[in-house]
Amino acid sequence: MKNGNTRTALVAGGAGFIGSHLIDALLAEGATVVCLDNYLTGRSCNLAHLEKESRFDLIEADVIEKLPSKVRLARTKFTHVYNLACAASPPHYQADPEHTMLTCVLGTRNLLRLAEDMQARFLLTSTSEVYGDPEVHPQTEGYRGWVNCTGPRACYDEGKRAAESLTFDFARMGRADVRVARIFNTYGPRMRPDDGRVVSNVICQALAGEDITVYGDGSQTRSFCYASDLVDGLMRLMDSDPSPGAPVNLGNPVELTVNDLVERVTAMTGSRSKVVNLPLPVDDPRRRRPDIARAKAILGWEPKVALQEGLEATVEWFSDERHRAATFTAPIGSGVARSDLIAAE
Repeated sequence: MKNGNTRTALVAGGAGFIGSHLIDALLAEGATVVCLDNYLTGRSCNLAHLEKESRFDLIEADVIEKLPSKVRLARTKFTHVYNLACAASPPHYQADPEHTMLTCVLGTRNLLRLAEDMQARFLLTSTSEVYGDPEVHPQTEGYRGWVNCTGPRACYDEGKRAAESLTFDFARMGRADVRVARIFNTYGPRMRPDDGRVVSNVICQALAGEDITVYGDGSQTRSFCYASDLVDGLMRLMDSDPSPGAPVNLGNPVELTVNDLVERVTAMTGSRSKVVNLPLPVDDPRRRRPDIARAKAILGWEPKVALQEGLEATVEWFSDERHRAATFTAPIGSGVARSDLIAAE
């Protein structure tokens, strides 16, 4: 990050899995950081280690609200605004689809207006879900997607597509200097055990000795990017000058099946859990793999953490968390055996 000691960043959704890692990285570079989170899916334990950090502040609020009315926000001159505010796994974003859609649209508008007022650079974290169940593989940024606009995932998929449209409208009108990242499957420490993502599901069930739920025959593919690699990509994208003027895929292009993931995790944990196959969720993508040529060319970015290394670190973290179960918002193993739980991020 350039001139980190002069950067004052707002990170919306900063108490979440990815957001909290981004805050750590920004602080390590010398930035001053304000986290904005409504704790709908974020967790206070992700930020507990920053309690005495003088360059960090926390505001509990919802991005749907009119942000400048917050006194501390109005008095802070932000140079960079990161929008990571939205539940990102089906059981969470489907729990209140209206709020999910409004978070994507109203929340993005409010943060864009804040960036406009303060002449701050703006970054939207979008998602590979804008590609839907893709008919093009791997997915390039030029692919317009195959999304069910009325299905149970539409509040998130279409919400993010609308957020991208709004973001680039602000850029076309000269109202904000913007960047958009399309995030593919991300994993690592601080994932919620109840978030329904395939990595957390498999690891938590394996560690608990529970049946491991695989949806469909397990031949569907995903590409998993470790959290530190993703954060590096987000920071490089924010610092790109000039703006790419188009979305940038951030993800790991190494593709594997869900069955392959299960085999790796069970071997790593020594688990004897049985695999139970359930029907595929509605609109669940069959294949998902990013084309990251644009990120390589513009940002000089590609993932560095190998899957084995990343999974080992993630398993170790979840194992430690099992011994501190009181810090969880829900017990390990609860709520994971549902048919709508494989998320694409």
